[in-house]
Amino acid sequence: MQPPRVHLLGIPIDPVTQQQAVDRLLTLFEERGAHHVMTPNSEMLVEAHHNQQFAAVLRATSLNLPDSVGLLWMARLTGQRLPQRVTGIDTVTQLCRVLREEHPVFLLGGKPGIAEEAAQSLRETNSHLRIVGTFAGSPASADARGLIKQVNASGAHLLLVAFGAPRQDLWIAEHLAEFTSVRVAMGVGGTFDFLAGVLPRAPEVMQHLGLEWMWRLGQEPRRIQRIWRAVVVFPVLVLFLKRKRCAS
Repeated sequence: MQPPRVHLLGIPIDPVTQQQAVDRLLTLFEERGAHHVMTPNSEMLVEAHHNQQFAAVLRATSLNLPDSVGLLWMARLTGQRLPQRVTGIDTVTQLCRVLREEHPVFLLGGKPGIAEEAAQSLRETNSHLRIVGTFAGSPASADARGLIKQVNASGAHLLLVAFGAPRQDLWIAEHLAEFTSVRVAMGVGGTFDFLAGVLPRAPEVMQHLGLEWMWRLGQEPRRIQRIWRAVVVFPVLVLFLKRKRCAS
């Protein structure tokens, strides 16, 4: 029995550990239909607060993994509990370690050449992994038909999409029913960049202290607006809505 979902800004988040997330993903491959998995973070929930289409997608997923320490903090402040931060990069890495050959993988998105480098990195550490396609592509409507055809021809069961949020998950939600073999489609943001070595991850101590956002800001100063939404706007919104509910 799955524990009840935590709700932040009206968006459901699954209270799972990293291992539970991988176990749940493995069960999705055996269930009927195609499943959309997302890794919401603080910034994405701020976006959903202003973007009803994106919010609707987040509410319709099979699994929402808490990819932000901010979600853990705000869950606690609202009397809820998320046991662990579950990142997209860690989930993809650990899933690929245990994914059987009968579940082939397609990497879609990223800058030209990055998906191929990410695939090579995954193959080097997982000799059993079947990666049946990589392509940069784009979420543009004009490209959709060709991308869907390519993924379907590959026979992939796992589709990893790196178009960036919210575009990647809006795209998945729009086209998921058109894939003939995909069982799990997951928006993975910058995961391909990390796997390819284009972006280094923060030191583990910064990850554990919830300061990975500071590391990312140092690596990519242009992210300042995104960091502001995640670190400042998100907790303000959560606390404001909590106070509003308590006053009503």
